[in-house]
Amino acid sequence: MSKVKIVTDSSATMEESKIKELGIQVIPLTVMVDNVIYIDGVTINGSKFMDLMENSHSLPKTSQPPIGEFVELYNELGRDGSTIISIHLAETLSGTVNTARQAAEIADANVIVIDSHYTDQAQAFQVQLAAQMANEGCDASEIVAAVEDLRDNHTHLYMGVANMDNMVKGGRVSRVVGMVSNFLKIRVMLDMHDSELHVIAKGRGEKFFYRWFNQFLEDLKQQKVTRLGISHADAKDLAQYFESAIQPIEPDLHIPVLQTTPIVATHSGKGAFAILYTTK
Repeated sequence: MSKVKIVTDSSATMEESKIKELGIQVIPLTVMVDNVIYIDGVTINGSKFMDLMENSHSLPKTSQPPIGEFVELYNELGRDGSTIISIHLAETLSGTVNTARQAAEIADANVIVIDSHYTDQAQAFQVQLAAQMANEGCDASEIVAAVEDLRDNHTHLYMGVANMDNMVKGGRVSRVVGMVSNFLKIRVMLDMHDSELHVIAKGRGEKFFYRWFNQFLEDLKQQKVTRLGISHADAKDLAQYFESAIQPIEPDLHIPVLQTTPIVATHSGKGAFAILYTTK
């Protein structure tokens, strides 16, 4: 019986121990800061990137992996007849998944490419589920169905943005809106569905995040949570506060609190956080 092997990209924020335990293959994206190219998770990590980004002259630029790297990895993994399931960040955020699709057509291997419709730990939840099922001997069709069900029906992502600097530099909001928002210390909460980020609330000052979280916590109590993670871009204290409040409600859950990847931090900016979870 052929095996199933799982591939993802470095925007899927995961604990290194989990990657090794489940045998997940991660293909790195790259980020360029002041004309220097870094390989995500190889020559730069989230903490070092935050320092570089804060002192950079312009917004860092992220790039998807070259198609040749995908083809080479797929051929290597598929040499023994294994089927490969390759799960990547939302097409609305990066062209990575399309590069993977093109590589799948070229490679001498059976490759199934999935758009996660998410990024960060929400993407990682799908990757880990796929890897767990593969290790249990499930076939590719079962894994794909389970991943797509988790993606489409059970995943939630909430994101808080502390300032608009990177969104202005990236052209996502106008300079005037960014200047006004920063001057008034406007914080923004977003959720992600249908592969897009949507603004759900705005407020002034850091206390806004705590007010939003208190309501979120009440809503969370009414749900049957199966996985939950908290990611941040140099907002560790805030993220740990959230974790300390959620853990008593979900005592059986392991809640990773992780520095997000450079790929995500480039767009979110310093001080951002995300709470990501799945439900039954």
